[in-house]
Amino acid sequence: MTDWIKAFNPTSPITTEAEAEGAARSSAVAMFIGAVVGVVSVAWTLTNPGEIQAAVASAEAANAGASGAASAAIQVGLWMAGGLSLLQLVLGIVQWRNPGKVLAILFLVLVIFGIVSAAAAPLMASAMPNIPATPIWQVALSIAILVVQLILLIAGLRGIGRLDRLQMESAR
Repeated sequence: MTDWIKAFNPTSPITTEAEAEGAARSSAVAMFIGAVVGVVSVAWTLTNPGEIQAAVASAEAANAGASGAASAAIQVGLWMAGGLSLLQLVLGIVQWRNPGKVLAILFLVLVIFGIVSAAAAPLMASAMPNIPATPIWQVALSIAILVVQLILLIAGLRGIGRLDRLQMESAR
């Protein structure tokens, strides 16, 4: 357990190839966390149909003919969220087997975008009164999870860089 804690810590020293590989795999753990959050979000939405009905009713109140489009958009959004969660799981497996900078940097950018988007959600909801507002506890939980992912991705990038250097030195 302490090996994983050390691997997930972006400030811990990395001296061996095993430590570097463990740190590099922390980026895959961040991707797995994102996949789990996506699946939980889809499951939450499917088990709470009242929220879906409220969104459709809100769209209907804003525009009389919008309920059909809102229902279709919700279905497309659920399928897309499920598909992206599956994609994130697959990319996490790829990252676990062969840690690389490209996926880690891509997910780092996406996580930073997610933090900014989650932080801006309450502001956007107050600017548009016809859309249902996300509860503040969900916003706070999202930001906390994204910060954990950010830390793991930073540790992973650091481990990937150190692993590359150690492998280059051993090849010489």
